[in-house]
Amino acid sequence: MQQHTTRAEAKTATRTSTGERRLTKRRAWPLAAFAGVVSAAVMLAVAELVALLVAKESSMVLALGSFVIDIIPPWAKTLVIELFGSQDKLVLLLSLGLAVLIAAALAGVLQLIRPPLGLILLGIAAVLSGLAIVTRTGATSLASVPTIIGAIAGAAVLAFSVSALRRWRDASLASPTAADSRAADSNAADSESDTDSPNSDSPAARRNVDRRSFFRLTLISAAAAAVVGSGARLLNSTTGAVDAFRSSLRLTTRSTVPIPAGAELNIPGLSPLFTPNADFYRVDTALTVPVIDATTWRLKIGGMVDTELELSFQDIQDMQTDEFVTTMTCVSNEVGADLVGSARWIGVPIRDILARVGVQSGADMVLSTSVDGWTAGTPLEALNDPGRNAILAIGMNGEPLPLEHGFPVRMIVPGLYGYVSATKWLTELKVTTFAADEGYWTPRSWSPLGPIKMSSRVDTPRADRQIAPGPTKVAGVAWAQHTGIEAVEVQIDSGQWQRATLSTAVNVDTWVQWFIDWEATSGVHFISVRAIDKNGKLQIEERVAPIPNGSSGWQRALVSVTS
Repeated sequence: MQQHTTRAEAKTATRTSTGERRLTKRRAWPLAAFAGVVSAAVMLAVAELVALLVAKESSMVLALGSFVIDIIPPWAKTLVIELFGSQDKLVLLLSLGLAVLIAAALAGVLQLIRPPLGLILLGIAAVLSGLAIVTRTGATSLASVPTIIGAIAGAAVLAFSVSALRRWRDASLASPTAADSRAADSNAADSESDTDSPNSDSPAARRNVDRRSFFRLTLISAAAAAVVGSGARLLNSTTGAVDAFRSSLRLTTRSTVPIPAGAELNIPGLSPLFTPNADFYRVDTALTVPVIDATTWRLKIGGMVDTELELSFQDIQDMQTDEFVTTMTCVSNEVGADLVGSARWIGVPIRDILARVGVQSGADMVLSTSVDGWTAGTPLEALNDPGRNAILAIGMNGEPLPLEHGFPVRMIVPGLYGYVSATKWLTELKVTTFAADEGYWTPRSWSPLGPIKMSSRVDTPRADRQIAPGPTKVAGVAWAQHTGIEAVEVQIDSGQWQRATLSTAVNVDTWVQWFIDWEATSGVHFISVRAIDKNGKLQIEERVAPIPNGSSGWQRALVSVTS
């Protein structure tokens, strides 16, 4: 009997004298975790607001994200791009957000059970964020201010909210149980209003005050963080003025590139000769697209030069721009993948600008820098080559550069992978040497020179779509930038290699389209493709991963034909 009574008392021991569920230690943990998340949100929101006022580049989340991108090994970068493509940055931000959420919840729980460990953890996060910000290229003397003020605000919310939660928990645990105090509750019913009064010293009153304090502080802080943080981030990344400037631009060119007849085969499923801007691949380290005012933008040219030079956007327009047609390829592009595109670019030759500043003897590289601090080391020989149209581009497919593709000015260098040449949001050109400087990806195991390897791809039929038996066109693209494609050969299963029909090339720096006619039969087939350049060189057969200087190998595409 005694045992049954003890169990019954244990069941009722979690209820207070007023019938409320007691806030036990275990039940306080989720609330502490919530307080931690809210305090982190306040820290980020306040930091974003202060950054808007004093240092727009000092976003804590973006700085941490950029730091993660900087330290990620090349194989992981290639894997993420292969898995998620242009959504790689969204995946990174979501992953970073989840990590922040978990760490913030842990800080709240630690502050409840082992104060001040929660505040220490929050402080460590702030210090790491601050270091990530102040060590970025171009960071100002005020770069750390948003993080400091944000950390103070977040710490205050965490300390006060968890303190109220702890008092609520302690008051709840100190309250008499329902089993022991029914009579007291009955006698106190007539004076309920006095018991609930904030001025009462009763456990129930203290508990109610602390409970209200906790929820008021956390919920108001959460709402304020959501409004302030999202508003500040939106204002910090607004594109309205820049979009208006782009819309008002009228790009004129001194010359255009004639497109020969037969350059476009117009086969369904085949990549177009020119990739639309919206479909053009984007691979860079910027978590958010930089928004740059072209009216205040400047390009500095210095280093091993006779005369340093600074150019405005208007200066580049006044140099009389021309049109250039170039295919670009990312070094992370796997065999048969789509990190490649062709466009009509408007710009000025870089060699003309280098001639103005006077390159000194011994220089062999130009280090280009983006507004976000990213760098690329480009061989000086490629930039000065009169047969290679390396340009500063301000237009793409008949319009000003889209923001995500480098507005207001970017580099385009035919025949070189983008990681050594295609700097977007360009701010500086430094004439130097490979011995003295290196670009962003070179110390991360990538080759310093980055010539594009010849490659070919099957666009149609696609592996993920069945086709019907009968006459079918097998088609795709091939490229050997700065050399040109002479021939493309296609093999069905283990049959003979067939010469494909090629489109008319625009120039040696653009891809060509190709096709063969195939009488498709039911079943599963493999289509292999290989290219030959104008020097008679056959595309490398061996499959090699992108690291350290680009992928190679013949694509072997699987095609399913219905019965």
